[in-house]
Amino acid sequence: MTTLSLVHARYQLLETIRIPIALIGSAFFPAASMLFFVVPFAGDDPVAATYATASMVTFSIMVSSLFTYGVGVADDRSQPWDGYMRTLAAGAGPRFAGRILAGMAMSLVSLVPVVLIGALFTEATTTTMGFLLGIATVFVGALPFTLMGLAIGYGLPLKAALVVCQVIFFPLAFGGGLMSAPDQAPGFIQTIAPYLPTRGAVELMWAAVGDYSPHATSLFAFAVWTVAAGAVAVWAYRRDEGRRFR
Repeated sequence: MTTLSLVHARYQLLETIRIPIALIGSAFFPAASMLFFVVPFAGDDPVAATYATASMVTFSIMVSSLFTYGVGVADDRSQPWDGYMRTLAAGAGPRFAGRILAGMAMSLVSLVPVVLIGALFTEATTTTMGFLLGIATVFVGALPFTLMGLAIGYGLPLKAALVVCQVIFFPLAFGGGLMSAPDQAPGFIQTIAPYLPTRGAVELMWAAVGDYSPHATSLFAFAVWTVAAGAVAVWAYRRDEGRRFR
């Protein structure tokens, strides 16, 4: 199964490389936000720049996960090749694992512009351990958005999935406080942020790279969103399989 999963991951990556704008798009918004908002307004403050860079990393993870899985899965489902792949004896496991691996690889690549801008044009700084913890936190923070993307991709047709991903990523980013420093968001953002998955993800990232203690409410909500999104993703997959292949 491991070999087959790697083969599927390689296939997914090759498909993306052949259309590089798909990867560029997921990195554009976080990189542009770094250049237009972080560099001029927080670039000279080491603490603020570090937290802002961590926020943009979380933003990049969210965008990449939603579009890679939401739009990517919906697009695959519209192709005849997907129906053929589901008839193979290996089952859905290797293909599913390969998609997850490929998505993680693309998410890491999309982080490169954000990290480079933070390192070259701001005073953002962290320790070696903080950097390594940040990389590990990337995978944890991506969980609810990966599962959301899978739920959207398996639950909706391509055109609807594209619209839903476009509609939800900005409210999740602004509502979760990704566009403001820790505990400095407007009042209404501070009220709703702890209940959104983006807040839990970014607080974990702030804690990894700096001196920040995540709030229990944010972590609990992050876990609830992850479980709920996972349940919806499983339901959407089974519904799609029962509808198209029974």
